[in-house]
Amino acid sequence: MADYILYFLLFFLSCLFLLFLLHKTSGSASSSAAAAKLTLPPSPPSLPLIGHLHLLLPANYKSFFNISSKYGPLLHIRLCSLQYVLVSSASLAAEIFRTHDLTFSSRPDFAFSEEYPYGKVGFLGAPYGDYWRYMKKLTMMEVLAPPQLARSRFVRNEEISRMLHKLLLSSQKKESVDLGAELIKLTNNSICRMMMSTRCSEENNEAENIRKLVNDTIEIATKLAFGDLFSEGPLKRLPFWLFGKKVLKLNIRFDVLLEKILQQHEERAKIHGFERDDRDLMDILLKAYLDEKAEFKITRNHIKAFLLDLFIAGTGTSAEVMQWTIAELINHPNVFRKVRQEIECVVGSRLVEETDIVNLPYMQAVVKECLRLYPAVPVARRACRETCKVNGYDIPKDIMVAVDLFAIMRDPNLWENPDEFRPERFYNANPNKDEGDQGMKHIQYEIKGQNFSFVPFGGGRRGCPGSLLAYNTINRTVAALVQCFDWKVGKDGNGEKVNMEIGTGISLPMAHSFICVPVSHSTPFVA
Repeated sequence: MADYILYFLLFFLSCLFLLFLLHKTSGSASSSAAAAKLTLPPSPPSLPLIGHLHLLLPANYKSFFNISSKYGPLLHIRLCSLQYVLVSSASLAAEIFRTHDLTFSSRPDFAFSEEYPYGKVGFLGAPYGDYWRYMKKLTMMEVLAPPQLARSRFVRNEEISRMLHKLLLSSQKKESVDLGAELIKLTNNSICRMMMSTRCSEENNEAENIRKLVNDTIEIATKLAFGDLFSEGPLKRLPFWLFGKKVLKLNIRFDVLLEKILQQHEERAKIHGFERDDRDLMDILLKAYLDEKAEFKITRNHIKAFLLDLFIAGTGTSAEVMQWTIAELINHPNVFRKVRQEIECVVGSRLVEETDIVNLPYMQAVVKECLRLYPAVPVARRACRETCKVNGYDIPKDIMVAVDLFAIMRDPNLWENPDEFRPERFYNANPNKDEGDQGMKHIQYEIKGQNFSFVPFGGGRRGCPGSLLAYNTINRTVAALVQCFDWKVGKDGNGEKVNMEIGTGISLPMAHSFICVPVSHSTPFVA
Protein backbone atom coordinates (compact mmCIF):
# COMPACT_ATOMS: atom_id res chain seq x y z
CA MET A 1 0.00 0.00 0.00
CA ALA A 2 2.85 2.38 0.84
CA ASP A 3 4.38 1.76 -2.61
CA TYR A 4 1.09 2.56 -4.33
CA ILE A 5 0.81 5.79 -2.37
CA LEU A 6 4.39 6.73 -3.30
CA TYR A 7 3.79 6.01 -6.99
CA PHE A 8 0.61 8.08 -6.93
CA LEU A 9 2.38 11.00 -5.27
CA LEU A 10 5.20 10.87 -7.83
CA PHE A 11 2.67 10.77 -10.66
CA PHE A 12 0.72 13.61 -9.12
CA LEU A 13 3.79 15.80 -8.63
CA SER A 14 4.95 15.09 -12.17
CA CYS A 15 1.57 16.12 -13.53
CA LEU A 16 1.67 19.27 -11.44
CA PHE A 17 5.08 20.19 -12.83
CA LEU A 18 3.93 19.51 -16.40
CA LEU A 19 0.81 21.58 -15.83
CA PHE A 20 2.95 24.40 -14.47
CA LEU A 21 5.18 24.38 -17.55
CA LEU A 22 2.22 24.30 -19.94
CA HIS A 23 0.35 27.17 -18.34
CA LYS A 24 3.13 29.29 -16.89
CA THR A 25 3.27 31.79 -19.71
CA SER A 26 -0.44 32.20 -20.36
CA GLY A 27 -1.23 32.14 -16.65
CA SER A 28 1.28 34.85 -15.84
CA ALA A 29 -0.01 37.07 -18.63
CA SER A 30 -3.65 36.73 -17.64
CA SER A 31 -2.88 37.23 -13.95
CA SER A 32 -0.90 40.37 -14.67
CA ALA A 33 -3.69 41.78 -16.80
CA ALA A 34 -6.28 41.04 -14.13
CA ALA A 35 -4.12 42.52 -11.39
CA ALA A 36 -3.67 45.71 -13.40
CA LYS A 37 -7.42 46.23 -13.68
CA LEU A 38 -8.51 45.20 -10.18
CA THR A 39 -7.33 46.04 -6.68
CA LEU A 40 -7.64 42.66 -5.04
CA PRO A 41 -7.53 42.11 -1.26
CA PRO A 42 -4.07 41.50 0.23
CA SER A 43 -2.63 38.03 -0.21
CA PRO A 44 -0.28 36.10 2.12
CA PRO A 45 3.10 34.92 0.78
CA SER A 46 2.52 32.06 -1.65
CA LEU A 47 4.48 29.28 -3.30
CA PRO A 48 4.76 28.64 -7.05
CA LEU A 49 1.96 26.56 -8.48
CA ILE A 50 0.28 25.51 -5.21
CA GLY A 51 -0.28 29.07 -4.00
CA HIS A 52 -1.40 29.06 -0.35
CA LEU A 53 -2.19 25.36 -0.14
CA HIS A 54 0.62 24.82 2.38
CA LEU A 55 -0.98 27.37 4.73
CA LEU A 56 -4.33 25.57 4.74
CA LEU A 57 -3.18 22.03 5.48
CA PRO A 58 -4.43 20.04 7.27
CA ALA A 59 -7.83 21.09 5.94
CA ASN A 60 -9.91 21.66 9.08
CA TYR A 61 -11.55 24.43 11.05
CA LYS A 62 -8.19 25.79 12.24
CA SER A 63 -6.86 26.44 8.74
CA PHE A 64 -8.89 29.56 7.94
CA PHE A 65 -8.73 30.71 11.55
CA ASN A 66 -4.92 30.57 11.66
CA ILE A 67 -4.33 32.29 8.31
CA SER A 68 -6.77 35.14 9.04
CA SER A 69 -5.36 35.65 12.55
CA LYS A 70 -1.90 36.11 11.07
CA TYR A 71 -2.59 38.02 7.84
CA GLY A 72 -5.86 39.88 8.33
CA PRO A 73 -9.67 39.64 8.00
CA LEU A 74 -9.90 40.09 4.20
CA LEU A 75 -7.56 37.99 2.06
CA HIS A 76 -7.18 36.82 -1.51
CA ILE A 77 -6.32 33.12 -1.41
CA ARG A 78 -5.11 30.84 -4.21
CA LEU A 79 -5.05 27.04 -4.06
CA CYS A 80 -3.44 25.93 -7.31
CA SER A 81 -6.01 27.20 -9.88
CA LEU A 82 -8.77 27.85 -7.36
CA GLN A 83 -9.06 31.44 -6.12
CA TYR A 84 -11.34 32.82 -3.44
CA VAL A 85 -11.69 35.64 -0.94
CA LEU A 86 -11.55 34.85 2.79
CA VAL A 87 -13.66 37.04 5.12
CA SER A 88 -13.23 36.71 8.87
CA SER A 89 -14.57 39.80 10.66
CA ALA A 90 -18.10 40.80 11.70
CA SER A 91 -17.94 44.17 9.94
CA LEU A 92 -16.92 42.56 6.65
CA ALA A 93 -19.53 39.81 7.09
CA ALA A 94 -22.12 42.59 7.39
CA GLU A 95 -21.00 43.88 3.99
CA ILE A 96 -21.41 40.41 2.46
CA PHE A 97 -24.67 39.44 4.18
CA ARG A 98 -26.39 42.84 4.26
CA THR A 99 -24.83 45.66 2.21
CA HIS A 100 -24.04 43.48 -0.84
CA ASP A 101 -26.47 40.66 -0.07
CA LEU A 102 -27.89 40.48 -3.59
CA THR A 103 -24.41 40.51 -5.14
CA PHE A 104 -23.41 37.53 -3.00
CA SER A 105 -26.71 35.66 -3.28
CA SER A 106 -25.38 32.72 -5.31
CA ARG A 107 -23.44 29.63 -4.29
CA PRO A 108 -20.09 28.72 -5.87
CA ASP A 109 -20.19 26.12 -8.64
CA PHE A 110 -17.93 23.28 -7.53
CA ALA A 111 -16.09 20.80 -9.73
CA PHE A 112 -18.33 18.18 -11.38
CA SER A 113 -21.45 19.52 -9.65
CA GLU A 114 -23.37 18.43 -12.74
CA GLU A 115 -22.22 14.87 -12.09
CA TYR A 116 -23.59 14.62 -8.52
CA PRO A 117 -27.09 13.25 -7.97
CA TYR A 118 -29.30 16.18 -9.09
CA GLY A 119 -26.27 18.46 -8.70
CA LYS A 120 -27.56 21.16 -11.04
CA VAL A 121 -31.16 21.26 -9.81
CA GLY A 122 -30.68 21.34 -6.03
CA PHE A 123 -32.11 24.27 -4.08
CA LEU A 124 -29.25 24.88 -1.65
CA GLY A 125 -26.64 25.11 -4.38
CA ALA A 126 -28.79 26.72 -7.08
CA PRO A 127 -27.70 30.05 -8.60
CA TYR A 128 -29.78 33.08 -7.67
CA GLY A 129 -32.69 33.30 -10.12
CA ASP A 130 -36.34 32.42 -10.73
CA TYR A 131 -36.02 28.81 -9.55
CA TRP A 132 -34.18 29.69 -6.35
CA ARG A 133 -36.58 32.52 -5.50
CA TYR A 134 -39.59 30.26 -6.04
CA MET A 135 -38.17 27.46 -3.88
CA LYS A 136 -37.14 29.90 -1.15
CA LYS A 137 -40.68 31.26 -1.06
CA LEU A 138 -42.15 27.73 -1.04
CA THR A 139 -39.77 26.72 1.74
CA MET A 140 -40.49 29.68 4.02
CA MET A 141 -44.25 29.84 3.30
CA GLU A 142 -45.06 26.11 3.36
CA VAL A 143 -42.30 23.50 3.67
CA LEU A 144 -40.62 24.90 6.79
CA ALA A 145 -43.27 27.44 7.78
CA PRO A 146 -44.38 27.52 11.44
CA PRO A 147 -47.78 25.84 10.70
CA GLN A 148 -46.06 22.89 8.99
CA LEU A 149 -43.47 22.65 11.79
CA ALA A 150 -46.32 22.62 14.32
CA ARG A 151 -48.10 19.94 12.27
CA SER A 152 -45.01 17.71 12.37
CA ARG A 153 -44.25 18.35 16.05
CA PHE A 154 -45.76 15.01 17.05
CA VAL A 155 -43.12 13.30 14.87
CA ARG A 156 -40.27 14.94 16.77
CA ASN A 157 -42.00 14.20 20.08
CA GLU A 158 -42.28 10.52 19.26
CA GLU A 159 -38.67 10.25 18.12
CA ILE A 160 -37.33 11.96 21.26
CA SER A 161 -39.51 9.68 23.40
CA ARG A 162 -38.11 6.61 21.59
CA MET A 163 -34.57 7.78 22.26
CA LEU A 164 -35.30 8.47 25.94
CA HIS A 165 -36.80 4.99 26.40
CA LYS A 166 -33.70 3.45 24.85
CA LEU A 167 -31.43 5.48 27.13
CA LEU A 168 -33.54 4.48 30.15
CA LEU A 169 -33.03 0.81 29.26
CA SER A 170 -29.26 1.39 29.05
CA SER A 171 -29.43 3.18 32.41
CA GLN A 172 -31.20 0.25 34.04
CA LYS A 173 -28.55 -2.12 32.69
CA LYS A 174 -25.77 0.34 33.59
CA GLU A 175 -24.55 0.18 30.00
CA SER A 176 -22.65 2.88 28.18
CA VAL A 177 -24.03 4.45 25.02
CA ASP A 178 -22.53 6.33 22.10
CA LEU A 179 -24.59 9.46 22.61
CA GLY A 180 -23.33 10.98 19.36
CA ALA A 181 -24.63 7.99 17.38
CA GLU A 182 -27.99 8.14 19.19
CA LEU A 183 -28.40 11.83 18.38
CA ILE A 184 -27.56 11.25 14.72
CA LYS A 185 -30.16 8.47 14.62
CA LEU A 186 -32.67 10.81 16.26
CA THR A 187 -32.19 13.56 13.67
CA ASN A 188 -32.18 11.04 10.81
CA ASN A 189 -35.46 9.53 11.93
CA SER A 190 -37.09 12.90 12.54
CA ILE A 191 -36.08 14.31 9.14
CA CYS A 192 -37.13 11.09 7.37
CA ARG A 193 -40.59 11.12 8.90
CA MET A 194 -41.06 14.85 8.31
CA MET A 195 -40.06 14.42 4.66
CA MET A 196 -41.78 11.19 3.70
CA SER A 197 -43.48 9.62 6.73
CA THR A 198 -41.04 6.78 7.32
CA ARG A 199 -38.26 6.08 9.81
CA CYS A 200 -34.58 5.43 9.06
CA SER A 201 -34.17 2.85 11.81
CA GLU A 202 -36.78 0.48 10.43
CA GLU A 203 -35.27 -2.42 8.54
CA ASN A 204 -35.41 -2.74 4.78
CA ASN A 205 -37.13 0.56 4.05
CA GLU A 206 -36.48 3.38 1.64
CA ALA A 207 -35.37 5.91 4.24
CA GLU A 208 -32.54 3.76 5.53
CA ASN A 209 -31.35 3.28 1.96
CA ILE A 210 -31.46 7.04 1.44
CA ARG A 211 -29.36 7.56 4.56
CA LYS A 212 -26.70 5.26 3.17
CA LEU A 213 -26.87 6.95 -0.22
CA VAL A 214 -26.43 10.36 1.42
CA ASN A 215 -23.30 9.13 3.17
CA ASP A 216 -21.98 7.83 -0.16
CA THR A 217 -22.75 11.19 -1.79
CA ILE A 218 -20.81 13.12 0.86
CA GLU A 219 -17.88 10.74 0.52
CA ILE A 220 -17.72 10.95 -3.28
CA ALA A 221 -18.20 14.74 -3.24
CA THR A 222 -15.18 15.05 -0.95
CA LYS A 223 -13.08 13.10 -3.43
CA LEU A 224 -14.32 15.00 -6.47
CA ALA A 225 -13.64 18.33 -4.73
CA PHE A 226 -9.98 17.76 -5.61
CA GLY A 227 -10.92 18.90 -9.12
CA ASP A 228 -11.63 22.42 -7.81
CA LEU A 229 -7.88 22.93 -7.42
CA PHE A 230 -7.42 22.64 -11.17
CA SER A 231 -9.95 24.76 -13.02
CA GLU A 232 -7.82 24.44 -16.15
CA GLY A 233 -5.50 21.89 -17.64
CA PRO A 234 -5.35 18.08 -17.89
CA LEU A 235 -5.67 17.43 -14.13
CA LYS A 236 -9.15 18.94 -13.94
CA ARG A 237 -10.80 15.66 -14.99
CA LEU A 238 -8.53 13.39 -12.93
CA PRO A 239 -10.95 12.91 -9.97
CA PHE A 240 -13.82 12.07 -12.31
CA TRP A 241 -11.63 9.61 -14.19
CA LEU A 242 -10.99 7.88 -10.86
CA PHE A 243 -14.49 8.01 -9.35
CA GLY A 244 -16.83 8.69 -12.27
CA LYS A 245 -18.33 5.20 -12.37
CA LYS A 246 -19.30 5.43 -8.71
CA VAL A 247 -21.01 8.76 -9.35
CA LEU A 248 -23.05 7.36 -12.24
CA LYS A 249 -24.12 4.34 -10.16
CA LEU A 250 -25.06 6.67 -7.31
CA ASN A 251 -27.27 8.72 -9.66
CA ILE A 252 -29.13 5.62 -10.78
CA ARG A 253 -29.64 4.33 -7.22
CA PHE A 254 -30.99 7.66 -6.04
CA ASP A 255 -33.34 8.10 -8.96
CA VAL A 256 -34.87 4.62 -8.70
CA LEU A 257 -35.40 4.93 -4.95
CA LEU A 258 -36.83 8.45 -4.87
CA GLU A 259 -39.07 7.81 -7.89
CA LYS A 260 -40.58 4.86 -6.03
CA ILE A 261 -41.33 7.02 -2.98
CA LEU A 262 -42.78 9.78 -5.18
CA GLN A 263 -45.13 7.32 -6.84
CA GLN A 264 -46.29 6.02 -3.46
CA HIS A 265 -47.14 9.56 -2.35
CA GLU A 266 -48.95 10.26 -5.63
CA GLU A 267 -51.14 7.19 -5.15
CA ARG A 268 -51.97 8.22 -1.58
CA ALA A 269 -52.77 11.78 -2.69
CA LYS A 270 -55.26 10.48 -5.28
CA ILE A 271 -57.23 8.89 -2.45
CA HIS A 272 -56.77 11.31 0.45
CA GLY A 273 -55.68 14.56 -1.23
CA PHE A 274 -52.84 16.91 -0.28
CA GLU A 275 -54.57 18.84 2.51
CA ARG A 276 -54.47 16.09 5.13
CA ASP A 277 -53.46 16.92 8.70
CA ASP A 278 -50.63 14.39 8.45
CA ARG A 279 -49.20 15.64 5.15
CA ASP A 280 -45.41 15.55 4.93
CA LEU A 281 -42.89 17.62 3.00
CA MET A 282 -43.06 15.42 -0.08
CA ASP A 283 -46.82 16.01 -0.25
CA ILE A 284 -46.21 19.79 -0.25
CA LEU A 285 -43.63 19.49 -3.03
CA LEU A 286 -45.87 17.21 -5.11
CA LYS A 287 -48.72 19.69 -4.81
CA ALA A 288 -46.41 22.45 -6.09
CA TYR A 289 -45.24 20.16 -8.91
CA LEU A 290 -48.83 19.58 -10.05
CA ASP A 291 -49.82 23.25 -9.78
CA GLU A 292 -50.26 24.52 -13.36
CA LYS A 293 -50.43 28.13 -12.13
CA ALA A 294 -47.19 28.02 -10.11
CA GLU A 295 -44.74 30.89 -10.55
CA PHE A 296 -42.09 28.35 -11.58
CA LYS A 297 -42.80 24.91 -12.97
CA ILE A 298 -40.66 22.50 -10.97
CA THR A 299 -39.82 18.99 -12.20
CA ARG A 300 -39.61 15.65 -10.46
CA ASN A 301 -35.85 16.05 -10.34
CA HIS A 302 -36.30 19.34 -8.48
CA ILE A 303 -38.32 17.49 -5.83
CA LYS A 304 -35.71 14.73 -5.50
CA ALA A 305 -32.88 17.25 -5.28
CA PHE A 306 -34.72 19.27 -2.63
CA LEU A 307 -35.28 16.20 -0.46
CA LEU A 308 -31.62 15.25 -0.78
CA ASP A 309 -30.61 18.79 0.22
CA LEU A 310 -32.79 18.64 3.34
CA PHE A 311 -31.44 15.28 4.33
CA ILE A 312 -27.79 16.32 3.98
CA ALA A 313 -28.25 19.69 5.65
CA GLY A 314 -30.62 18.70 8.44
CA THR A 315 -29.19 15.61 10.07
CA GLY A 316 -25.51 15.49 11.04
CA THR A 317 -25.10 19.23 11.64
CA SER A 318 -27.84 19.50 14.27
CA ALA A 319 -26.70 16.29 15.92
CA GLU A 320 -23.16 17.65 16.23
CA VAL A 321 -24.36 20.84 17.95
CA MET A 322 -26.39 18.72 20.39
CA GLN A 323 -23.31 16.65 21.19
CA TRP A 324 -21.20 19.72 21.90
CA THR A 325 -23.96 21.20 24.07
CA ILE A 326 -24.38 18.11 26.25
CA ALA A 327 -20.60 17.75 26.48
CA GLU A 328 -20.17 21.33 27.67
CA LEU A 329 -22.94 20.86 30.24
CA ILE A 330 -21.31 17.69 31.57
CA ASN A 331 -17.98 19.50 31.83
CA HIS A 332 -19.68 22.43 33.62
CA PRO A 333 -21.89 20.84 36.31
CA ASN A 334 -22.93 24.21 37.77
CA VAL A 335 -24.42 25.21 34.42
CA PHE A 336 -26.01 21.75 34.11
CA ARG A 337 -27.75 22.19 37.48
CA LYS A 338 -28.90 25.69 36.57
CA VAL A 339 -30.49 24.41 33.33
CA ARG A 340 -32.24 21.57 35.18
CA GLN A 341 -33.55 23.92 37.86
CA GLU A 342 -35.01 26.21 35.20
CA ILE A 343 -36.72 23.26 33.47
CA GLU A 344 -38.17 21.93 36.72
CA CYS A 345 -39.41 25.39 37.71
CA VAL A 346 -41.10 26.08 34.36
CA VAL A 347 -42.19 22.60 33.25
CA GLY A 348 -42.78 20.73 36.50
CA SER A 349 -43.11 16.95 36.46
CA ARG A 350 -44.09 16.48 32.81
CA LEU A 351 -41.64 16.05 29.91
CA VAL A 352 -40.34 19.30 28.46
CA GLU A 353 -42.02 20.21 25.16
CA GLU A 354 -40.93 22.21 22.13
CA THR A 355 -43.44 24.93 23.06
CA ASP A 356 -41.72 25.36 26.45
CA ILE A 357 -38.48 26.64 24.91
CA VAL A 358 -39.70 30.25 24.73
CA ASN A 359 -40.02 30.17 28.55
CA LEU A 360 -36.53 28.71 29.14
CA PRO A 361 -34.19 31.68 28.56
CA TYR A 362 -31.16 30.13 30.27
CA MET A 363 -31.56 26.94 28.24
CA GLN A 364 -31.58 29.08 25.11
CA ALA A 365 -28.49 30.93 26.31
CA VAL A 366 -26.64 27.62 26.67
CA VAL A 367 -27.57 26.57 23.12
CA LYS A 368 -26.62 29.96 21.68
CA GLU A 369 -23.25 29.79 23.40
CA CYS A 370 -22.62 26.35 21.91
CA LEU A 371 -23.71 27.56 18.47
CA ARG A 372 -21.18 30.37 18.89
CA LEU A 373 -18.38 27.97 19.81
CA TYR A 374 -19.38 25.14 17.45
CA PRO A 375 -21.43 26.50 14.51
CA ALA A 376 -23.12 23.79 12.46
CA VAL A 377 -21.36 25.09 9.32
CA PRO A 378 -18.12 26.88 10.29
CA VAL A 379 -17.59 28.50 6.86
CA ALA A 380 -20.37 30.05 4.72
CA ARG A 381 -19.59 30.04 0.98
CA ARG A 382 -20.97 32.49 -1.54
CA ALA A 383 -20.27 33.36 -5.19
CA CYS A 384 -19.91 36.96 -6.35
CA ARG A 385 -22.47 37.64 -9.10
CA GLU A 386 -20.81 40.88 -10.26
CA THR A 387 -17.60 42.72 -9.48
CA CYS A 388 -18.01 44.95 -6.43
CA LYS A 389 -15.97 46.66 -3.74
CA VAL A 390 -15.66 45.46 -0.13
CA ASN A 391 -13.63 47.53 2.31
CA GLY A 392 -12.06 49.38 -0.63
CA TYR A 393 -10.95 46.24 -2.48
CA ASP A 394 -12.34 44.72 -5.69
CA ILE A 395 -14.11 41.38 -5.42
CA PRO A 396 -14.11 39.84 -8.94
CA LYS A 397 -17.21 38.42 -10.56
CA ASP A 398 -17.69 34.65 -10.09
CA ILE A 399 -15.01 34.35 -7.38
CA MET A 400 -15.91 32.33 -4.30
CA VAL A 401 -16.18 34.20 -1.00
CA ALA A 402 -15.66 32.15 2.17
CA VAL A 403 -17.02 33.80 5.33
CA ASP A 404 -15.33 32.21 8.35
CA LEU A 405 -18.16 32.09 10.89
CA PHE A 406 -15.99 30.13 13.32
CA ALA A 407 -13.35 32.88 13.41
CA ILE A 408 -15.93 35.68 13.71
CA MET A 409 -17.64 34.10 16.70
CA ARG A 410 -14.30 33.53 18.44
CA ASP A 411 -12.89 36.96 17.68
CA PRO A 412 -11.24 38.33 20.87
CA ASN A 413 -12.10 41.84 19.69
CA LEU A 414 -15.79 40.95 19.90
CA TRP A 415 -15.95 38.38 22.68
CA GLU A 416 -14.27 38.43 26.08
CA ASN A 417 -12.32 35.16 26.57
CA PRO A 418 -13.86 33.84 23.34
CA ASP A 419 -12.81 30.19 23.79
CA GLU A 420 -14.56 29.88 27.17
CA PHE A 421 -18.01 28.33 27.53
CA ARG A 422 -20.01 31.15 29.15
CA PRO A 423 -23.81 31.05 28.57
CA GLU A 424 -24.23 34.30 30.51
CA ARG A 425 -23.14 36.15 27.37
CA PHE A 426 -26.66 35.48 26.07
CA TYR A 427 -28.55 35.73 29.34
CA ASN A 428 -29.43 38.81 31.35
CA ALA A 429 -30.76 37.74 34.72
CA ASN A 430 -31.79 41.32 35.45
CA PRO A 431 -33.09 42.99 32.25
CA ASN A 432 -33.34 46.34 34.04
CA LYS A 433 -29.56 46.57 34.11
CA ASP A 434 -27.21 47.16 31.22
CA GLU A 435 -24.61 44.80 32.63
CA GLY A 436 -24.81 41.03 32.38
CA ASP A 437 -23.73 38.44 34.94
CA GLN A 438 -20.10 38.60 33.85
CA GLY A 439 -19.75 42.38 33.85
CA MET A 440 -20.27 42.49 30.07
CA LYS A 441 -22.78 44.75 28.36
CA HIS A 442 -25.88 42.71 27.60
CA ILE A 443 -26.72 42.48 23.91
CA GLN A 444 -29.76 40.69 22.49
CA TYR A 445 -28.44 38.11 20.02
CA GLU A 446 -31.06 36.57 17.76
CA ILE A 447 -30.63 33.47 15.64
CA LYS A 448 -31.66 35.49 12.58
CA GLY A 449 -30.62 38.97 13.62
CA GLN A 450 -28.58 41.85 12.27
CA ASN A 451 -25.73 41.46 14.75
CA PHE A 452 -23.06 39.86 12.58
CA SER A 453 -20.81 38.95 15.47
CA PHE A 454 -23.25 36.05 16.07
CA VAL A 455 -23.95 34.21 12.81
CA PRO A 456 -24.34 30.47 13.59
CA PHE A 457 -26.58 29.88 10.55
CA GLY A 458 -24.97 32.33 8.15
CA GLY A 459 -26.74 35.48 7.02
CA GLY A 460 -28.55 37.24 4.21
CA ARG A 461 -31.04 35.67 1.87
CA ARG A 462 -28.84 32.55 1.52
CA GLY A 463 -28.77 31.95 5.26
CA CYS A 464 -29.98 28.56 6.49
CA PRO A 465 -33.75 28.31 5.81
CA GLY A 466 -34.11 25.61 8.46
CA SER A 467 -32.54 27.59 11.32
CA LEU A 468 -35.80 27.84 13.31
CA LEU A 469 -36.39 24.09 13.10
CA ALA A 470 -32.77 23.32 14.00
CA TYR A 471 -32.72 25.78 16.91
CA ASN A 472 -35.96 24.48 18.45
CA THR A 473 -34.94 20.84 17.96
CA ILE A 474 -31.55 21.37 19.60
CA ASN A 475 -33.09 23.21 22.57
CA ARG A 476 -35.85 20.68 23.14
CA THR A 477 -33.60 17.61 22.78
CA VAL A 478 -30.88 18.93 25.08
CA ALA A 479 -33.49 20.03 27.63
CA ALA A 480 -35.02 16.53 27.67
CA LEU A 481 -31.61 14.87 28.14
CA VAL A 482 -30.81 17.20 31.04
CA GLN A 483 -34.25 16.78 32.61
CA CYS A 484 -34.22 12.99 32.50
CA PHE A 485 -30.61 11.88 33.00
CA ASP A 486 -27.34 12.48 34.74
CA TRP A 487 -24.28 11.48 32.75
CA LYS A 488 -21.08 9.65 33.63
CA VAL A 489 -18.23 9.98 31.13
CA GLY A 490 -16.58 7.01 29.44
CA LYS A 491 -17.43 3.39 28.82
CA ASP A 492 -17.18 2.51 32.49
CA GLY A 493 -18.50 5.85 33.71
CA ASN A 494 -15.26 6.74 35.48
CA GLY A 495 -14.12 9.53 33.15
CA GLU A 496 -13.70 13.02 34.56
CA LYS A 497 -14.57 15.18 31.56
CA VAL A 498 -15.64 14.83 27.94
CA ASN A 499 -12.79 15.21 25.45
CA MET A 500 -13.58 18.43 23.55
CA GLU A 501 -11.12 17.97 20.68
CA ILE A 502 -12.63 18.98 17.35
CA GLY A 503 -12.23 16.54 14.46
CA THR A 504 -11.74 17.19 10.75
CA GLY A 505 -14.41 17.79 8.14
CA ILE A 506 -16.50 20.54 6.58
CA SER A 507 -18.51 20.74 9.82
CA LEU A 508 -17.21 20.54 13.40
CA PRO A 509 -17.48 16.89 14.45
CA MET A 510 -16.08 15.56 17.69
CA ALA A 511 -12.66 13.97 17.22
CA HIS A 512 -13.58 11.12 19.58
CA SER A 513 -16.77 9.12 20.09
CA PHE A 514 -19.04 10.57 22.77
CA ILE A 515 -19.32 7.55 25.07
CA CYS A 516 -21.06 7.90 28.43
CA VAL A 517 -23.32 6.10 30.88
CA PRO A 518 -26.83 7.54 31.39
CA VAL A 519 -28.10 7.62 34.99
CA SER A 520 -31.86 8.01 35.33
CA HIS A 521 -32.92 11.18 37.17
CA SER A 522 -36.60 11.39 36.25
CA THR A 523 -38.86 9.55 33.82
CA PRO A 524 -41.70 11.88 32.77
CA PHE A 525 -41.70 10.26 29.33
CA VAL A 526 -42.83 6.95 30.91
CA ALA A 527 -45.78 8.36 32.84
